[in-house]
Amino acid sequence: MLYSPSDWLAYASLHFSPVVILLITLACMLALLGVLHVVLHYGIVRILRDRMHTDRFIFPRLISQSPLFRYAAMLVQGVALGLLTRLWIAPGTTQDILLAFSRIWMLLFALLAVFAFLDIVLSWCSHKKMAVQLPLKGIVQSLKIIAAIVTTIFIVSVLIGQSPVILISGLGAMTAVLMLIFKDPILGLVAGVQLSANNMLSLGDWLEMPKFNADGEVIEIALTTVKVRNWDNTVTTIPTYALISDSFKNWRAMSESGGRRIKRAIHIDLNSVRFISETHMQRLTKSRLLSQYILEKSREVEAYNAARSEDLSSALNGRRLTNIGTFRAYLEVYLRNHPHIHRNMTLLVRQLAPTATGVPIEIYAFTNTVAWAEYERIQSDLFDHIFAVVGEFELRVFQEPSGYDMAGLAPVLADLKRKSNELNPPGTGPSVATAI
Repeated sequence: MLYSPSDWLAYASLHFSPVVILLITLACMLALLGVLHVVLHYGIVRILRDRMHTDRFIFPRLISQSPLFRYAAMLVQGVALGLLTRLWIAPGTTQDILLAFSRIWMLLFALLAVFAFLDIVLSWCSHKKMAVQLPLKGIVQSLKIIAAIVTTIFIVSVLIGQSPVILISGLGAMTAVLMLIFKDPILGLVAGVQLSANNMLSLGDWLEMPKFNADGEVIEIALTTVKVRNWDNTVTTIPTYALISDSFKNWRAMSESGGRRIKRAIHIDLNSVRFISETHMQRLTKSRLLSQYILEKSREVEAYNAARSEDLSSALNGRRLTNIGTFRAYLEVYLRNHPHIHRNMTLLVRQLAPTATGVPIEIYAFTNTVAWAEYERIQSDLFDHIFAVVGEFELRVFQEPSGYDMAGLAPVLADLKRKSNELNPPGTGPSVATAI
């Protein structure tokens, strides 16, 4: 049996007023709680942290780095305060106040301990694959909100001296208000579950959402927001529910496929398209990539024309090879032999509808890497080569006239003006400049 300070005073034949005895009892309780605080925080907690800090498993190390032990020690102190109050303080107002204080103390530090434990679990899961596949931060935040609401209900019940069941039953009438207050967390929780269940978004995914100017890597999926680190190192915050209600582009499938698409066209000047002459064909046959194509195509064309006894003296009769068709064939063979083009994915070299800027020859292929810098280098090298070889097919790339082109016309116009003045002296007729 644990004797109270009043029992010790009576045993020592010391008689004081009830107020003094109460003060002495409170002082003894405060001293014992101070000793317990020193033993817990500077003894047990420090020893446990030091041992777990060097553990080979990551979970104990995370516990040692968190305030979980400190909150647990404060919780034990609240329990000790309640026990001492029941044992040493006589029933009455003082006991009721101290018991209420100890209960609120225990509830608050129990809540903080739960928060700390959830943070530890979240940090531990971040080292595992499950953190990537599930919106754990949103789930943890939801659990914290629920724990905070429950703790608040119990604290209010302690303060008003009523059962928590009465308060919980009264929440039914406040459901609409609570749903309005927690609308965003509820929508975010539902959206997080849908994103996870349908595997729509994970940490590290490349997300593109023009509506929110988001184009970068997902770095956080929380209860109400999703953070995206854009490629210019800015961070865009998107409401979690917007990922369900609006459309967005996830580039994860591209990254997992191992190939990234090249879809770009080169515009050919229509005035440079013509049939291939024999001399030109002989020069192109020297190409290692084109020789087989030209030989096979030439035999096919000759057999076709011979079978129909075509009169080849007219360009309107029979079949002939064109420079633009041979150029397309060369690009296709070149791409199929390129070391950085994916051979198991779609590969096309196609001619699109002519426009005011010429006839587009589009390259549609996939690189065998998804790394951004490497992809751009491969694409640039590929079109560097295309621009350089297009002249070998007697084709011209369409380009709108620039100031440099206009400056090149100045000598021609000056020569025309001089000749015009020679034929028509000034005052005898209109000059070329006037006509122009």
